[in-house]
Amino acid sequence: MYYWHLYIVVLISELFIFQIEMFCPFCAVQLGDAPKFCPSCGLNVGFLTERPSTSSSVGHGPTEDDLIRAYFRKDHSNEIIRDFLESKHGIVMSLKTLKRRLKRLNLSRRANYTPLETVNAAITTELNGSGQLLGYRAMWQTLRQKHSLTVKRDNVMQALRLLNPTGVSLRHRRRFVRRSYCAAGPNQVWHVDGYDKLKPFGIAISGCIDGYSRRVMWLSSGSTNNDPAVIAHHYLQCVSSYGLPARLRTDCGTENGDMAAIHCSLREDHTDEFAGSVSHMYGTSTANQRIESWWSFFRKQRTQFWMDLFSDLRERHYFNGTHEHKCLVRYVFLGIFQKELDEHRELWNNHTIRPVRQSLCPSGKPETMYHLPHRFVCSTCIVIQ
Repeated sequence: MYYWHLYIVVLISELFIFQIEMFCPFCAVQLGDAPKFCPSCGLNVGFLTERPSTSSSVGHGPTEDDLIRAYFRKDHSNEIIRDFLESKHGIVMSLKTLKRRLKRLNLSRRANYTPLETVNAAITTELNGSGQLLGYRAMWQTLRQKHSLTVKRDNVMQALRLLNPTGVSLRHRRRFVRRSYCAAGPNQVWHVDGYDKLKPFGIAISGCIDGYSRRVMWLSSGSTNNDPAVIAHHYLQCVSSYGLPARLRTDCGTENGDMAAIHCSLREDHTDEFAGSVSHMYGTSTANQRIESWWSFFRKQRTQFWMDLFSDLRERHYFNGTHEHKCLVRYVFLGIFQKELDEHRELWNNHTIRPVRQSLCPSGKPETMYHLPHRFVCSTCIVIQ
C-alpha cells in the first residue's frame, strides 16, 4: 500500500511540473517546452524539468557559479551581487571570496574586452531592429546583458557615432521624426480608449478625444471599461449631444465591438469616402496616437495622485485587492473621482495648446477649435447634427 501511495505522489508531481509555466531563475524570461538552456541568458535550466525520482537523490538547482554569472551579466556591482546571494539564495559570501570567484570564472569589468569587430557586428544587428532607438548607455547595457560582451561605454558611443550618426544627432537634439497627425476638422476622427492604471483598485476609465481639436468628448469612470454595452452607452450619449463623427478609431478590444457596429450601421447609407464599414478603424492601442498621448498628460496631472493614495492604502493593509475591497473603494471614492474627472475634462478643454512646428493641426483652446472651426480656416466634419 505504501508503494502505491508513493507512486501516486510521484505521478501528481510529474503532472504538476510539466503543466505549469516555467521561468528562468536567472533572468526571469518565460521558457518554452522543457528547454535545456535559457534562450535569453544561455544558462543551463535543465534541472527545472528533471523528473522526480523515488530514490533519495535530489535534482540540482543553479550553482553558485551560475548565480554569480547571471548577476554579473546584469551589471550589478560586487556588493549588490553579494547582497543578492545572501538575501535571495541564502548564500553567505565575503567580498574577498566573491572577487576570487569572479577571477576564477574569468569575469572582469576591466580586462578581457571583446574585440571591437565583434562589438560593431552586435551593434549593427541591434540597429537593424528596434535597437536603432537606443542611446549609447542603453546599447552598452544591451551588449552586456543580451550579447554577453565586455566593452567600454565610450567605445559604444564612438561606434554609434559611426554606425548610426542620424540617430545620435536626433537624440542629441532630443527630436525624433514622428508621423505627423493630420485631421481635416472637428469630428473627422474620434479616438476611443480605456485607461487601466486604476483597475487594480476597482476603478476603470473610458475616454474619447476629438483628433483635430484635442477636445475630450467623454471621460467616465466605473467598475468596468470592458463591457461593450458600457462603451456603446457613452458613445450614444456623446453622439446625441454633438452629432455623428465621420470616423472612429479604437484598439482591437472586444469592448469596442458594439460601438463599432452601431457606428458603421449609422454610416451605412452615406455616400462619402468613409461611409459604411470603413468609418471605423481598428488598430493597436499604442498606435491610437491622440488619446494615448493624452493619457500621459492625464496621469501626470491627475491620476498619479490617486495611484499613490490607493497604493498607500494597500501598503498599510487597508486594501487587499479583493472584490469586496474594490466595491468599498468605488462606494467611497467613485463620486469624488468622477467629479475630478469632470473638472479635469473642463480644464483641459479650455486650456491653450501651444503651437508645435511639426503639427498639422492648429493651436488654441480645444473648446474653441471644436465649436468654432471657421476661426481656424476649416469646417466641422460632423455627419448628422
